[in-house]
Amino acid sequence: MDTITIFRNRADRFNQLLTKVDGRWDAPTPCTDWAVRDVVRHVIDTERDFLDRQQLPLPNQAATDDPAQAWHSHAEAVIDLLSSDGVAERNYEGYFGPATIGDTMANFYGWDLAVHAWDVARAIGEGNPISDAEARELAAGAEGWGAALYSDGICAAALPVDDDAGDADKLLAKLGRDPEWTAA
Repeated sequence: MDTITIFRNRADRFNQLLTKVDGRWDAPTPCTDWAVRDVVRHVIDTERDFLDRQQLPLPNQAATDDPAQAWHSHAEAVIDLLSSDGVAERNYEGYFGPATIGDTMANFYGWDLAVHAWDVARAIGEGNPISDAEARELAAGAEGWGAALYSDGICAAALPVDDDAGDADKLLAKLGRDPEWTAA
């Protein structure tokens, strides 16, 4: 699957979850001290920041108090940008060495979207949106980051999980998330 499709699929899943929030933007998430609206703001801000650093600024977002609309507009702008001639294939020197814009959007920011989709799903009482197959893929990506995975602001320390846990639960525990977390 090409990088634009990977990012689009993860962005669409995130968007679908946001349509189910039903006004619960202040619901707590598994991310300490973050409500659902904070998770949405985080994914928008970090993606915009990365693209700005690559001299690929997105258009200014229209002011809105609706996080779902803000995400939807942002995701459309990112996909349009990635679909522009040569943008996804553009090389740059990444944290782990040479990378492309498309690879980074699919496999780092798309990875972030997949994990934060779980955070939002848990906050609003939805099921786990990460399949075991996707969890294995996400875990393989996380392995490549080594100790950087646990850098400040990335993931909390891994939590213990039973050996017979499913791949999604093992991934979540590796990322410092309690797979059994539920909103109070």
